[in-house]
Amino acid sequence: MAYLIGIDIGGTFTDAVAADSAGHLIGAKTPSTPHDYAEGVFNILDELAQSLDLPRRDLLAQTEYIAHGTTAALNALVTGNVAKVGFLTTRGHGDSLAIMNLAGRYAGLDSEHIQAMVRTNKPPPLVTKSLIREINERVDYKGSVIVPLDEAQARRAVGELLDQGVEALAISLLWSFRNPAHEQRLAAIVRDMAPVLYVGLSSLISPRIREYPRNVTTVMSAMVAPRLDDYLVRLESGLNERGFRGSLLVMQGSGQTVRARDATQRAIGTIGSVLTGGAIGAQRLAHRLGHRQVISTDLGGTTFLVGLIVDGEPTRSTSTILNQHTINVPTVDIATIGAGGGAIAWVDQGGNLRVGPRSAGAAPGPACYETGGTEPTVTDANLVLGILDPDYFLGGRRKLSKRAAEAAIRRAIAAPLRMAVEDAAAAIRAIQDEQTADLIRRVVVNAGHDPRDFTVYAFGGGGPAHCASNTADLNVKQVVVPLGPTAAAFSAFGLAAADVGLSEEISLPANYPVPLEQVNAVFARLEARLGQALADQELEFKSVSFRREIDIRYSLQLAEVSTPVKAGVLDEDDMAAVVAQFEAIYERLFGKGTGFRDAGFQFMTYRVFATGAFAFRPDLPAIAAATEPAPAPIGTRRAFLDVATGWVDATLYDYGTLRAGHRLAAPAIVQAPTTTVVIPHGHQAVVDTLGNLVITKVRS
Repeated sequence: MAYLIGIDIGGTFTDAVAADSAGHLIGAKTPSTPHDYAEGVFNILDELAQSLDLPRRDLLAQTEYIAHGTTAALNALVTGNVAKVGFLTTRGHGDSLAIMNLAGRYAGLDSEHIQAMVRTNKPPPLVTKSLIREINERVDYKGSVIVPLDEAQARRAVGELLDQGVEALAISLLWSFRNPAHEQRLAAIVRDMAPVLYVGLSSLISPRIREYPRNVTTVMSAMVAPRLDDYLVRLESGLNERGFRGSLLVMQGSGQTVRARDATQRAIGTIGSVLTGGAIGAQRLAHRLGHRQVISTDLGGTTFLVGLIVDGEPTRSTSTILNQHTINVPTVDIATIGAGGGAIAWVDQGGNLRVGPRSAGAAPGPACYETGGTEPTVTDANLVLGILDPDYFLGGRRKLSKRAAEAAIRRAIAAPLRMAVEDAAAAIRAIQDEQTADLIRRVVVNAGHDPRDFTVYAFGGGGPAHCASNTADLNVKQVVVPLGPTAAAFSAFGLAAADVGLSEEISLPANYPVPLEQVNAVFARLEARLGQALADQELEFKSVSFRREIDIRYSLQLAEVSTPVKAGVLDEDDMAAVVAQFEAIYERLFGKGTGFRDAGFQFMTYRVFATGAFAFRPDLPAIAAATEPAPAPIGTRRAFLDVATGWVDATLYDYGTLRAGHRLAAPAIVQAPTTTVVIPHGHQAVVDTLGNLVITKVRS
């Protein structure tokens, strides 16, 4: 039997899915291990092996690949646990990181902070001035060498940085994407002086126009590469010691995987690694269910994530923002806030109840875990409100203490606000629901869409408990809760279902019309590189495909729009169609009539994505059909499911007894081993053929 495994490490829980070549699928969930995330990987493999009734060594020996979503790069940047990096750049441009650009003052901030411009600040420079060296060289915008590289001066500069104990070097020279020769020579000099030192080149990591984001992308990649490499080497070594002989793949922010040994070459590409699995899983499920427009929502222990599937494809971006720095990394668009089940409730100085963004995480955890946490969380509130069964959390593997949850809420919330404990718990839940509903609304509307055209997919450990409430006012078509074997491990399913993918890009700014031979030659060159890179993955693919795009703008504008380009050799009609599509996308993004054709067009950056598809991928199995329209309940419980109706006697159902076609009337609670589904007043639910629970509002 051949297996493939997807492992998703979150801030609170580690999830996994294992699929075999016969079409069977199982999921598992264990607490994350922040002190060493690799330990959490080994723990979840033990859970999978136990569920399959196999020794762990036998499971690993039969596993073809493990697709892993890792927080190593993101955590390193967020916590500051990064490598000491030296920065080499062109003479006269050493202050570019400190100067940033105007967006550096507000990039990534919410509207409230942006409007208070006098109180905003640029973040500290990524590299201190003492670790920056300017190199005597110059290439112009055409790629011509104006000043030759001064190799003697370069060696002195590198030596000075090595003497200061740098762990990595980032090299980003002016116009290097037009001519990388000087960067390549500098890298050779560094390798001669320090053979094992990590060296990141902007011409490889981010060959895109605009100096500042190219510098930032290169520097951040160098910051996280040594830590990511250390983690992946230890993980792969540990897996091999335990009998694994397959390929360890790492998810990238683009929604595709890459071999672990290649992940550190462009380490910054793994930013968003653990955020994208759910979106890819949603895409796979949407294909099965025939849904073209989907809002993907993932409520875990630490965060709440929202992504969009539009016309069957996840929405993507060519850049992302981290700590107010813009990074040139193609990513699946995922919005996130700190509003997971572990989000801590607190009272601010003005006496207002707040929820998040701080999280209790896996350690110490919510108060009800009784593992050291003393601050009240959303999970504590749901326990007090009767939504969670204290004896059935994680299928009964962890007992929850309602007494501890009540004590935490009383001390931190109820007493200061002079509220009853149950009222305080209801307020915590209501605020969390409003925060998550607001994020869903903003993501959909800001992308130019109407929520009424979409179906919501709700997953993650806490998602099913909140999805009916946080979508109630959006008037979406329906809410689908993926249950079955992927319940609460849906992101891990997305990891296991992802293809291997690589991308290449190059900026070659030119006014339209661009000579056809130039456009065709650029795409042919990028595709040739990617074809070889996929072959170097040493993996067996069923098929290989390429997807092209060009970043286009109206002449002299700053807003560029990524525009799809058809495959094959392009002719004049094809290029006219590309421009027409750019204008259509531009108007959809910025409003009808905002285009300005008379300004002309500029082609800025060419980009190709290569996908290697596996013959063996997991799929969601169908479940048995019901023989009766309604399932047998397992009891009732007093619970607070909805602000509008307050406390009710909710009917309880065991998910294991549900069959395709079963209908559930509100108010109800469905208990699965790793999640809980709430069906409040005004809603009804039906089990579909894949075991998903489909929740709809009752039309009055």
